[in-house]
Amino acid sequence: MGGGGQLTEPEEPISGRAAGVYTWEEVQSHCNRNDQWLVINRKVYNITQWVKRHPGGIRVISHYAGEDATEAFTAFHPDLKFVQKFLKPLQIGELAATEPSHDRNKNATIIQDFHTLRAQVESEGLFQARPLFFCLHLGHILLLEALAWLIIWVWGTSWTLTFLSAVMLATTQSMPVSLHLLYWNHLLHKFVIGHLKGASANWWNHRHFQHHAKPNIFSKDPDVNMLHVFVVGATQPVEYGIKKIKYMPYHHQHKYFFLVGPPLLIPVYFNIQIIHTMISRRKWVDLAWSLSYYLRYLCCSIPMFGLFGSVVFISFIRILESHGFVWVTQMNHLPMDIDHEKNQDWLSMQLQATCNIKQSLFNDWFSGHLNFQIEHHLFPTMPRHNYHLVAPLVRALCEKHGIPYQVKTLQQGFADVFR
Repeated sequence: MGGGGQLTEPEEPISGRAAGVYTWEEVQSHCNRNDQWLVINRKVYNITQWVKRHPGGIRVISHYAGEDATEAFTAFHPDLKFVQKFLKPLQIGELAATEPSHDRNKNATIIQDFHTLRAQVESEGLFQARPLFFCLHLGHILLLEALAWLIIWVWGTSWTLTFLSAVMLATTQSMPVSLHLLYWNHLLHKFVIGHLKGASANWWNHRHFQHHAKPNIFSKDPDVNMLHVFVVGATQPVEYGIKKIKYMPYHHQHKYFFLVGPPLLIPVYFNIQIIHTMISRRKWVDLAWSLSYYLRYLCCSIPMFGLFGSVVFISFIRILESHGFVWVTQMNHLPMDIDHEKNQDWLSMQLQATCNIKQSLFNDWFSGHLNFQIEHHLFPTMPRHNYHLVAPLVRALCEKHGIPYQVKTLQQGFADVFR
């Protein structure tokens, strides 16, 4: 699960009462912090104690407490047979024969068709990564960063060259975000997120897993939980308006969004979270990787800018990087539906919260193939160089079931964030 923790052999069975037969009503009643059940393939599991040891983090699995987690379980775990051994001690029973396989508003036909599509995609080898692709991509990032430093080392620190170097460095820092499909290699993942980006791999994993598990859902997707600064969507501003929560004047947020949103998300908001996570969870390895990022920048820039100038230079790069991150990531999600939990099937939930940006060589490079955000969310373990291959199959399935499959131009995506 990307470095959230290393799986080890289960120590001893964790169970509730003796194995039995349950109804959905019984399962759904076990959804609080100290009592959590979920269903996978009609089997009922008590995960109350396991959540604390879950490699992907407590929250991402807790978001499915009292629910059918079959589709999410399949989407997040590349090796299902390996993970099954950790489920076995947690099983306390199964659903009654009279109970449907899926709970609440989930469409059984859509679930079955998507399962068939996933089986087809697996049989075609589209979940197999091409190491050469990722090596070349990482290599071009390192080359671009080297060129950025070379420009000011050789030709000087004029305003024009310094600005050009900063833009290039901000670009290289924005790109590693789209490299999170390299999770199969924990060391490389920590190098990319920690040393190249100055963040925490553990913090990023736990945050991003939640976003994929429950995109655009209040209290479950941290990307739309910005109540101390903004309220987003159509429902949230009504419920958390100025009359109820007075952290900020939300009825004026359109006036201050571009002053504190895109420029400060990474250098301030995320950095505070990252530092707090590394220290509170004692992630000293992540802290070392993160510090190596700043040490590298200071070593490269102090001989040319001095200490104060280097701090200003790094801060400016972080602000530029933050702008790129906000626009590239939010054009796929912010204009989409943002609401409370609706307990939909995997396909419907992801399509309601995501849209695609038209394919082009520039858009593929600029977004790190996250212009295929729909495919990225439906198949989070799929290497991104295969998104364009599965996209026509996903579109056909959506058309069959009348689910909107939105594709926008890059300009329209930016305009929707602005709107």
